[in-house]
Amino acid sequence: MQPVRFRTIVWQHYRAHGRHDLPWRNKHSVYRVLVSEVMLQQTQVGRVIPFYKNFLKKFPTSRRLADAPLSEVLKSWQGLGYNRRAKMLHAAAKELAVTRFDLVTELEKLPGVGPYTSRAVAAFALNQDVILVETNIRTAVMHHFFPNKKKVSDAEIEKILLQALPKGRAREWYGALMDYGSHLKRSGVSLNKKSTIYAKQSKFTGSLREVRGAILRLLAKKPSSQTSIMKLFDVSRRIQLLQALEALRAESLIKKKGTLYSLSD
Repeated sequence: MQPVRFRTIVWQHYRAHGRHDLPWRNKHSVYRVLVSEVMLQQTQVGRVIPFYKNFLKKFPTSRRLADAPLSEVLKSWQGLGYNRRAKMLHAAAKELAVTRFDLVTELEKLPGVGPYTSRAVAAFALNQDVILVETNIRTAVMHHFFPNKKKVSDAEIEKILLQALPKGRAREWYGALMDYGSHLKRSGVSLNKKSTIYAKQSKFTGSLREVRGAILRLLAKKPSSQTSIMKLFDVSRRIQLLQALEALRAESLIKKKGTLYSLSD
């Protein structure tokens, strides 16, 4: 496969079947793109769409999010999972509200923003010609360029992307490439295990993540005592509940006043 031919295939699919109506595709501010990218981490597009729309109705600007108490942000995040993302986004909004961020190296300094997210924001918000790798992009590149190789590194994928990237069209190109990779997956192309960074996600049921989420959902409704929190699961998961309480307090997602736990302000 030659990069030019690869681009043609991706663009043809995008023109005919691209997800042009995704709500974050039409708004190119750094803040809105950052919200979408944080929400999309480890969460499927279909689940994110309603949360994204509702979140931006409540917090339409970085200033509105920065000025809101963390407890309100966490309440708006309920049901999306991985609640630390909400706290990091809240912290990032405080910086976005007062400082302009135009470079990848600047974006990486935002709380909770790593190499992938900073490059995604640079591509989709600022249309910068960065090299961007995520699961759907990996699938598209591995499918066409490494069909017979058992293990493929991101460095190898990045070399292909550098050749294939249409200069000045990063925003549209990466949207098209992600849509094409997603299409391949839905068509039965499963190549995740070929990636050298592949790691199987642990089951949610029975996990500490499940317990953390349950505690935050309860506290989003009302402050609760440890006794009430311990009733969320049977006695066999008491240690998990105690571990989750300790971790959530350490991360400043919840606080304790007297005998009651509540979401942090």
